[in-house]
Amino acid sequence: MSDTVSFGYTDVTPSEKTARVGDVFRSVAARYDLMNDAMSGGMHRLWKDHFVRRVAPRPGEQILDMAGGTGDIAFRLAARGTRVTVADINAAMLEVGMQRATKRGINGLVWTEANAEVLAFPDRQFDAYTIAFGIRNVTDIPAALREARRVLKRGGRFFCLEFSTTTWPGFADVYDAYSHRLVPKLGKLLANDEASYRYLIESIRRFPDMPAFKAMIEEAGFVQVKAEPILGGLVAIHSGWKI
Repeated sequence: MSDTVSFGYTDVTPSEKTARVGDVFRSVAARYDLMNDAMSGGMHRLWKDHFVRRVAPRPGEQILDMAGGTGDIAFRLAARGTRVTVADINAAMLEVGMQRATKRGINGLVWTEANAEVLAFPDRQFDAYTIAFGIRNVTDIPAALREARRVLKRGGRFFCLEFSTTTWPGFADVYDAYSHRLVPKLGKLLANDEASYRYLIESIRRFPDMPAFKAMIEEAGFVQVKAEPILGGLVAIHSGWKI
């Protein structure tokens, strides 16, 4: 990994990025749904439903939902009868998820504080690995991808839902203006936190586009890697298999 990494539009040391991202998510944890609504116009719920359909979870499977602290993906997976381990580096996000699960009467989830770059799970433990709107906040993405492959069983599948770069003419300009100008203001209005929302938008702009991220997944050792654009690539589902 290089000496500096991106934190939004700023280049910082890897350790500083990890600390700053932690601060961002501790700040927004209690208002995470509001954050996602602000960045997606409320469409994140539909994208997550579609994502889980692509994962095609089967009863009895073990799935690791990485960066899944508040439980949005885990709840959907558990409804299909899977055994879900929810892992997140941020304890505040996990706390929100556990509270939400209690309120909804969802039992059986395993909650664990974990860094995606250095997982404590043994090799070949999980049937699937999911990460939704989390990979762009990881300091060392290649390391996280290698760890994802390591903890998957042979034949295991990797699925990532993340903001990307839309290729639709005109729409890209509209969303760019909306996200850069309006979302931070909404963050200030709804959560009294303009800076965190600004970082989250900037982090989208610094994240690799679909071909570049697809190549990173392949470099980590996954095969049959695919990128499925949504809204022309505003959001994308990347997937791959471990053989």
